[in-house]
Amino acid sequence: MNFFSKKTAAELIGTFWLVFGGCSAAVFAGSQIGYAGIALAFGLTVFTGAYAFGHISGGHFNPAVSLGLWAAGRFEKKELLPYFAAQIVGGVLACFAMWAIQAGQSTLLEHAPSFAANGFGEFSPSGYNFAACALVEVLLTFVFLIVICGATDKRAPNGFAPAAIGLCLTLIHLIGIPITNLSVNPARSFGPAFVQMFAGSASAMQQVWFFFLMPCIGAWVAGFLYKKIFESEK
Repeated sequence: MNFFSKKTAAELIGTFWLVFGGCSAAVFAGSQIGYAGIALAFGLTVFTGAYAFGHISGGHFNPAVSLGLWAAGRFEKKELLPYFAAQIVGGVLACFAMWAIQAGQSTLLEHAPSFAANGFGEFSPSGYNFAACALVEVLLTFVFLIVICGATDKRAPNGFAPAAIGLCLTLIHLIGIPITNLSVNPARSFGPAFVQMFAGSASAMQQVWFFFLMPCIGAWVAGFLYKKIFESEK
C-alpha cells in the first residue's frame, strides 16, 4: 500500500476532523460547554467520521486503533506505516487550522495559542502524577479498543458500530479529560504538541512520547486479548 491512496486520504481527513472537532470545541467553546460538551464533541467526530469513511479505510483516525486492530488480526502490517503517516499529518493540519482561526481573534493574540494539548504531572489539568496518567491512558485505550473490536465483529449487529464507538469515546473523555486532557490517540496528541512548539512552547512536545507509548500499549493488549479470547474461530 502506498502513502497516497483513497484509504490514506480518508484517514487523513477523518483524523483532521477528529482533532479539529474535539480540540476546537475545547479551545473555542470549552468555557461554555464544559467537559461534557468537549467529550461529546470528540464522540461526534468519530461517530460522523466513521459513517463517512468507515467503508473506505475502516475509520481508524488513530495510530493506536490501527495498531490494536493489527494485533487483533483485523489489519495488515504493511498498511500500518501509511496509516500512521496519514493520521499524524491530519492531526497536525487540524491544529494549524486552529492556530489560523485563533489569529483572527484579537484578544487571543495577547496570550499563547492553546491547542488542548495533553499532559501529565504539572501539565495535567488537575495535577495528576505520572502513574495515574499512565494508568488512565492505558486503561481507557484498552477499553476503547475492546469496544471497537466487539462493535466491528462480524457477529455484531450491522450498522451500529459508529454509534457504539462514538459513545465509548464520549464516555472515556468524560473520565479522562480532567486527568490528561485525554489522548488515547497519538495523532491527537502530536498535532497540538507540534503546532504549540511552532507557536513558541515546547512543553507538550517534551511529553508527547508518553501519549504515543501509553495508548499503544493499551491498544495492543486489547487487540491481542480480543483475538485470543473472543474472536470467532470460523
